[in-house]
Amino acid sequence: MNPAKNGDSVKVHYTGRLENGQVFDSSIERAPIEFKLGDKRVITGFENAVVGMSPGESKTISLKCDEAYGPHLEELVTSVDREQFPQHISPEIGQQLEIQSEEGFEAIVTVVDVNESMVTLDANHPLAGKDLTFDIELIDVSS
Repeated sequence: MNPAKNGDSVKVHYTGRLENGQVFDSSIERAPIEFKLGDKRVITGFENAVVGMSPGESKTISLKCDEAYGPHLEELVTSVDREQFPQHISPEIGQQLEIQSEEGFEAIVTVVDVNESMVTLDANHPLAGKDLTFDIELIDVSS
């Protein structure tokens, strides 16, 4: 069968690990992910690694943060007065919240610090700034 190329639809099993070896996600216990090469629906380094693979082929790749979820940007971390939180929300470190900006954009933020008067929110992707390793197995390719 021909190797995967831009424009092809692919099915891929993967396991993603942090630099310390901790698994952060895997498709092994569920269905493989499906995407079209070139549509930029997966991170750039992952998509580039699948191009040229043949069904049944496996590989391990290491991606610097720039090829994955990008660098951790300090300008996406902000502190908010606790009084601005709805009373039914009790912020806790690690909690993820959906917020809406004044311009109407929605974003997922993570609570990274809480004290009596302020809550610090991080709008970076949780894997931003991290180098990642993926074990990839190409299951299927279709044009």
